[in-house]
Amino acid sequence: MPTDLLTTDARDLLRSVRRVTLRTAGWAVLGQLSLAAGVVAADAIRKRRDEGDDPSAPADPPLHVDVEDDRITTYTYGRALYDDMIAAIDAAQDYVYLASYIWKGDSVGQEFKDAVIRAAERGVTVCVVFDGFANLVVPRSFIRFPGSVHVMQFPVLRPGLPLLDLRRTGRDHRKILVVDGLVGFVGGYNIGELYATKWRDTHVRVEGPGVWELQNAFVDFWNRHRRPAQPELVDSGTERWGSPLHAARNEPSRLVYPVRALYLEAIDRAMHRIWITQGYFIPDPEVLEGLLRAAKRGVDVRVIMPEHSNHVLADIVARYYWSELLEGGVHLHLYKDVMVHAKTATVDGRWATVGTANIDRLSLRGNYEINLEIISRDQAERMETVFRRDLERCEEMTLDRWRGRPWYYRVLERSLRPLEAML
Repeated sequence: MPTDLLTTDARDLLRSVRRVTLRTAGWAVLGQLSLAAGVVAADAIRKRRDEGDDPSAPADPPLHVDVEDDRITTYTYGRALYDDMIAAIDAAQDYVYLASYIWKGDSVGQEFKDAVIRAAERGVTVCVVFDGFANLVVPRSFIRFPGSVHVMQFPVLRPGLPLLDLRRTGRDHRKILVVDGLVGFVGGYNIGELYATKWRDTHVRVEGPGVWELQNAFVDFWNRHRRPAQPELVDSGTERWGSPLHAARNEPSRLVYPVRALYLEAIDRAMHRIWITQGYFIPDPEVLEGLLRAAKRGVDVRVIMPEHSNHVLADIVARYYWSELLEGGVHLHLYKDVMVHAKTATVDGRWATVGTANIDRLSLRGNYEINLEIISRDQAERMETVFRRDLERCEEMTLDRWRGRPWYYRVLERSLRPLEAML
């Protein structure tokens, strides 16, 4: 048989295989998307059915502690946090830097909008940042501010193809407020009525030299992404080294993701207990391995997460890992009735972190995030108090109970696991 005929046959076979492969992959993706859409629709029906049952988050008081030269206040109730944030803005004399991933156009959102406008009108430099994608449903009229307020809407789409330029990926998922370099806030709370009383989240206020950690994060982000007409903020260094407070900042534009390393190192050091609270807990292989190794060496590893989060697909994907975690000795606690959205952890009563990053791919390897690391027995003790308080509102998932789940749970977990790359 002629060589050129063999070549033609081989090419035809290759084309045929390629067509079949692409068609099969296309149907698989379509099937996953259809299944995901069905799950989301079913969850929406469940939420509408449960609308009459609208419990509130526990109105626990803030906890205070001194960490060397800094005063740290830990908030677990949104309304208390918002009151103190607005009071800080109203007391501003020099500048207000505010970043929020979500800024709802409701009554709470209006309170914050009015506060920053009041500050700007009395001559305070006000710079605010919010994520364009996260606020697509917010009325355009609400996100219009007077010219005295410098506004950066982090764009939904940026120039350049994200697949070719990793520096242009990621959403701005941070929640930061800094006032006059004297007080700073950071944590999981977005701005909105729902979060004020209906969600369980965690934020901290810092008063003292540690505020620089948060201010520096805001200034660096602003100066890197500002438009030419927007002011360049003063970029100051700090004389303070070896602080017990350190801000780990994930920054796609610089291809650095230290929050993940922060968690991995703390897990690796643990000897007694690792207590984690997460709204969305989808550990990557290294985090999963670290937790299992810690449990194997006798560390008390516990994770609090919502029984039902506001993202049902994230819940299902997360549950793919429950069998391995439970079999490995990790305790899983499901927070009842309200959404827990906190991003916190404490290790051995010595180390704690509070911030904006979830333990999932988007937060640890994708978005702009900031977590405050605090090495302090006193602050760790406060975080353990919060954790124990939360445990009272949780139900533990046991291995026997999980093994007895309906067969269709297993189908959903395996079928939707590939969506992990987008969560």
